[in-house]
Amino acid sequence: MRGFLASSIGVATAAVLALPLALPTPALAETAPVTPAGSTQSLPLVPLGPSATRTPGVPGMSASAGRAETQGLTAREVKTFSMVGVVWDDATTELHGRVQVRTRSTRTATWTDWQDVETHNGEHAADPDAAERGSRQIRGATAPLWVGESDAVEVRVQAESGAPATRAPSRLPTGMRIELVDPGADTPTTGSDGKNTGSDGDGKGEVVPAMSMGTAESSAANVPHASLGANEITALDKADSTADAVFASDGELTAAAAPYIGPRPRIVTRKGWGADEGLREPGFVYTSTVKAAFVHHSASGNNYACKDAPAVLRSLYRYHVVSNGWRDLGYNFAVDKCGTVYEGRAGGVAKAVLGAHTMGFNTNSMGVAVLGTFTSTAPPAAVVDSVARLTAWKLGLFGRDPRAKTTLTSGGGNLYPKGRNVSMNVIAGHRDGFATQCPGTKLYGKLPTTRTASAKLQGRP
Repeated sequence: MRGFLASSIGVATAAVLALPLALPTPALAETAPVTPAGSTQSLPLVPLGPSATRTPGVPGMSASAGRAETQGLTAREVKTFSMVGVVWDDATTELHGRVQVRTRSTRTATWTDWQDVETHNGEHAADPDAAERGSRQIRGATAPLWVGESDAVEVRVQAESGAPATRAPSRLPTGMRIELVDPGADTPTTGSDGKNTGSDGDGKGEVVPAMSMGTAESSAANVPHASLGANEITALDKADSTADAVFASDGELTAAAAPYIGPRPRIVTRKGWGADEGLREPGFVYTSTVKAAFVHHSASGNNYACKDAPAVLRSLYRYHVVSNGWRDLGYNFAVDKCGTVYEGRAGGVAKAVLGAHTMGFNTNSMGVAVLGTFTSTAPPAAVVDSVARLTAWKLGLFGRDPRAKTTLTSGGGNLYPKGRNVSMNVIAGHRDGFATQCPGTKLYGKLPTTRTASAKLQGRP
């Protein structure tokens, strides 16, 4: 994703600011009660400092000529949350400026230093004319930032300063507010683990845990690769992956594709990571095939333990649906920094599910997001290996050679106009389809290795 441009905002001092013992607790807008399923607090941002006085009739401009507008919130106590992001009313408006937050840890009761939030996130979205954009209000948004369990927050957003004597400062989008996401409690890992279980131990009379309608719908989309209610889809070797794929397709898988299906990796299902299926829109949307895999990073930071990855994913899912207004999580799959693979958008891991990950190229593709930020940090070897294994299996189901090129038709974006046929690598980075820094320079640099490893796993010569 594109980084923010330089702004005139001051650098925070290393010392933690002294704060009053009792921080203000604001009235919360669009706030759900804290429940095991999670919640979102939405707080409107207000003008800060000299920008508090605006020039009448000039939206977004301060009374002080040439001074960049600043909005935010002073330090205040809030309900517990673990992920933050800033959203605004118009999804077509970009935020040109700098977003910074600092938070107070519930574990240590100390405040962090100011942390930057990635401002440009619109390229992770449905295509301009997709039905998803008409189903609910789609908002502009920064990337979310994982901060861990916290109970107080401070935020400041400053527009880019105008170049001297050339132009006025940028205007901030209207309706900005900070979203504070609580991922909710972990889902107990009871019930099926992807294998048939029964009271007599012979695989008969399978025990299916009680599920909501949404969970049952999502889980059923993965049958027969896993039983109903499974928390994970078990790994298979190459031979069993091929047999499983042929069985699932009722023998319709082409003979040419079958020999080149890689071994299926272990995949934690939506039920396994605790997705609240009541958040997303019901039903699934499919495309005709999967021709390419776009690799992303979530830009949500690397400050998480692998045991917390399900909570990061639940937060990201809630942010995409509740805060951004999308129909479901944007990515088809996620991979944490320890290499665990997770099911993303609902509809079935082996199917061509339409995502909202690469604006302009969501049709006939899949999106894989590595949880973290890899602009200057190299991805662990386990990440590269898991992305290779996932793509070897999923692309193999559709007869795709990970080393090859394919042609995708643009749905509209900032690199290619709508309708243009574009040649892409079968395993591509987000930046190949949209002008962005995603998936980060360090992860993008691993894609040639990933393509080679993925093809080898498929058994290609």
